[in-house]
Amino acid sequence: MSSAGNIPCCWGSAPTRRPGWCGLAPPLRSCEIGEDSGVKVKYYLDNGNNKMAIQQADKLLKKHKDLHCAKVLKAIGLQRTGKQDEAYTLAQEVAALEPTDDNSLQALTILYREMHRPELVTKLYEAAVKKVPNSEEYHSHLFMAYARVGEYKKMQQAGMALYKIVPKNPYYFWSVMSLIMQSISAQDENLSKTMFLPLAERMVEKMVKEDKIEAEAEVELYYMILERLEKYREALDVVRGKLGEKLTSELQSRENKCMAMYKKLRRWPECNALSRRLLLKNSDDWQFYITYFDSVFQLIDESWTPPLEEEHSLEGEVHYSIEQAVKFIEDRITEESKSSRPLRGPYLAKLELIRRLRHRGCNDEHKLGDPEELMFQYFRKFGDKPCCFTDLKVFVDLLPASQYTKFISQLLEVIPLSATAESEIALPDDIKALQQHLCVVQLSRLLGIYHAMDKKQKLTVVQELMLRYRHGLEFGKSCLKTELQFSDYYCLLAVHLLLDLWLEEGEETAVWQCLTLLEEGLSHSPSNAQFKLLLIRIYCRLGAFEPVAELYSSLDAKHIQHDTIGYLLTRYAESLGHYAAASQSCNFALRFFHSNQKDTSEYIIQAYKYGAFEKIPEFIAFRNRLNSSLHFAQVRTERMLLDLLLEANISTSLEESIKSMSLSPEEDDIPWKDLRDNRDLTVLFNWDPKDRDISEEHRKLSLEEETLWLRIRSLTLRLVSGLPTLSHTIQPKNSEKTAENGVSSKIDTIRSLLQQLEATVDSGKKFLEQKIQYPVLGPPPTRMAGFFSNGSCQCQTSLFYLVSDIYELDTNGLEDSAEVQERIGNSFKSLLERLTDLFNKCKGDLIEVRDGTLKTHPNLLENLVFFVETISITLWVSSYCDSVLRPFKSNLQKKKKKKKESSLAMPPVFTHFLDYVTDLQTLTSNVIDYIKGLEIILTALKLEDLSLKDTLLLQEEKFTKTVQGKVQSSYHHSVQEIGELLKKRLDTIKKLKI
Repeated sequence: MSSAGNIPCCWGSAPTRRPGWCGLAPPLRSCEIGEDSGVKVKYYLDNGNNKMAIQQADKLLKKHKDLHCAKVLKAIGLQRTGKQDEAYTLAQEVAALEPTDDNSLQALTILYREMHRPELVTKLYEAAVKKVPNSEEYHSHLFMAYARVGEYKKMQQAGMALYKIVPKNPYYFWSVMSLIMQSISAQDENLSKTMFLPLAERMVEKMVKEDKIEAEAEVELYYMILERLEKYREALDVVRGKLGEKLTSELQSRENKCMAMYKKLRRWPECNALSRRLLLKNSDDWQFYITYFDSVFQLIDESWTPPLEEEHSLEGEVHYSIEQAVKFIEDRITEESKSSRPLRGPYLAKLELIRRLRHRGCNDEHKLGDPEELMFQYFRKFGDKPCCFTDLKVFVDLLPASQYTKFISQLLEVIPLSATAESEIALPDDIKALQQHLCVVQLSRLLGIYHAMDKKQKLTVVQELMLRYRHGLEFGKSCLKTELQFSDYYCLLAVHLLLDLWLEEGEETAVWQCLTLLEEGLSHSPSNAQFKLLLIRIYCRLGAFEPVAELYSSLDAKHIQHDTIGYLLTRYAESLGHYAAASQSCNFALRFFHSNQKDTSEYIIQAYKYGAFEKIPEFIAFRNRLNSSLHFAQVRTERMLLDLLLEANISTSLEESIKSMSLSPEEDDIPWKDLRDNRDLTVLFNWDPKDRDISEEHRKLSLEEETLWLRIRSLTLRLVSGLPTLSHTIQPKNSEKTAENGVSSKIDTIRSLLQQLEATVDSGKKFLEQKIQYPVLGPPPTRMAGFFSNGSCQCQTSLFYLVSDIYELDTNGLEDSAEVQERIGNSFKSLLERLTDLFNKCKGDLIEVRDGTLKTHPNLLENLVFFVETISITLWVSSYCDSVLRPFKSNLQKKKKKKKESSLAMPPVFTHFLDYVTDLQTLTSNVIDYIKGLEIILTALKLEDLSLKDTLLLQEEKFTKTVQGKVQSSYHHSVQEIGELLKKRLDTIKKLKI
């Protein structure tokens, strides 16, 4: 068996793929019989025609019934047409025969991967290796199969077995790396440090002594082991020694590793000398300025002085005083002035040194000059670069607040602007001047100059910014659709000012102007992600989700972004009544999270193949971080609740829905202790001063709020999933029987979950008492506040208490149950009152036109969504009540017939239930009628006739109409979807007859 094309013989060789389907060998190469038919099956599978592939495989199997390849190919066709059980049975038939032909093995591997059963591949190759013990290819496939399932111990053994057959270094080091992975995954850190890592170290040292180290990957691995063992001196010796000469693939790889070890060993003289030497080579490398300053101040704090006769350090001359640091930076600036290419590093390093000196309370900062003047000079040199603002942003706190206005005026004076006949405002003549002016405008916002203005001044600035924006479009006439316009930031800054007016001064017109300007900006810059993200946030705040789905889709979020920015979509879709879009957005996110497991395994395998060992722990950590993602847990929980909301007791029974999701009230698969907040809360550009910007405290509070809300949702889901487990048995149960059949434990689970829900709700209420206000562009708040204030929480909690009472009645029977029956009757009454109150909180105008101004009320929409959800839970609980009461009534009627007593009194619980169901039906009908009325109002609303009062911004009318139309259409869509779902729920209520 040749294995040439599969495993690299040395590290770093180019990936070599064998030809054929799915990047693997042609599946029918060794099927000597029926070659043509085999090729046809392969052709149909490759082109997605699975039914024809199955037919061709069947023809082939009629002639040759024991042809392994054909069976597996048929199984792949069956798997792809949704017949998983048949595919599995057929595959296991072949696997049981322990095939050793390459094509059957490769085809089965593909099939098992599509089934998401990688553990079956290991068994396949374990059998193959036993039959063909000297096959390099099968041993390597077995190693990779173990890698896919994370069997590190077996990987170590497989690597060594492979090395014994074919003594190549890569195989030996696969085994070493597998030891490191055992140390990383070990629960006991002591075991990791005392067994796995020392063994890995000894294995590498053996190769070093025998002079068998051949490649950079092997040196990297040795360094990694020593670093994990905290043997920093030994690691440093490796890097500085002969083996370190092999570290060549990355620029300054050797120097960076030396620097890392010097820091670990706190050898500040070497840190300083090395960073100084590297800055002499490249004075624009910012990371080494940071190390240089860190080491200088460490040496000053330690009162370090150089030895009299020896060299300063292993790396050469050391700077250990502020005077030396000042001179060194001044020299870099002098050198830079002679450079053909302007370098930003030396100038920023000067400001960084001033910042550090000021922070330490030193009086030496005057030696470097006045920060204001230095920043002014920096602006003159680099002001036309888009990075100038972000460079200076870090250092604006060096300026005294009293100098802000003077500093901005000083900057404006040096920008070449010229007034035109059409405009009173001086405008730039070229892109460089535009960039300079844009930098000053951004700094003005950052320094809080715009925040201090009154409403009239802000509107004047908005008008000026939009004039500059439209003028700047002239410079971008030749830009492609995928390129941003040079003046886009003017438009964004104008929108930020209008957002201030809307949220701080309650100016309703301002928010519509925001949307209008952003839609206008997007028409000129269709690829501007900032316009889209801001539109998403504002539309969602107004309660209009319909345009958001399209905007998010056009962002073309890739891979990890489904986790980092997916919250912008999933937070609002369901809560604003767009159930279909919510389902779709959850699917997008879940597809990414579910593929993460498979994709990461492939990355790990590639890292083994090409010796990128340092990446393997990173890939594992990445996978774990995604598995513990807060967003993943939220989406998974909300998706299951949404599926139950849309399907349970409509298209399928609640029990079937829960079974299909493999839900169990006892199981909680959310890693609460390890939850990771991977949201990117700074994805929207922001020019606010520090005191208005998102802080670390905001992040912590937002995570706490999100976690509390997730707990409430998760507990609700688990409580609902427990309802079918309380299945009714006709005979009254006694305590012995309940212990036998386990149902008593089920109600105990429900009661325990209910206690947890109550405790979490209390925590949530305490959290909301803090009345936290997040920044405008910070994290969006959860739905928790609405859930408590509109009464949904009280309704849902009382429903689960009702379940407990009904269960008690079911267990003890109707005799001597007057107290329980009365409790149940009171629960029905109070529940209807609460549902009516919740309905009353849904009433009002969704879109209101007042004094020529448009105002939306998204909270009414959210309340309607909560009402539908609460009604659904009410119906699931009512169905349980129905299943308990129906047999009781049936038994009573039988007794009546036997005794022929027409006057036998019916227990009051039946009347209570029937009255409750009738009132529930009436209430739901009233809500449906109300929603129909909302639809009529929304359809009749003529927003296009509405002209917004403030024409100050000279907006193009078409964008205003576009925005209003989108909001109106979205609300109409929401109301329609909510109405449709409620109608289905009404049909369910009508079936509740005991």
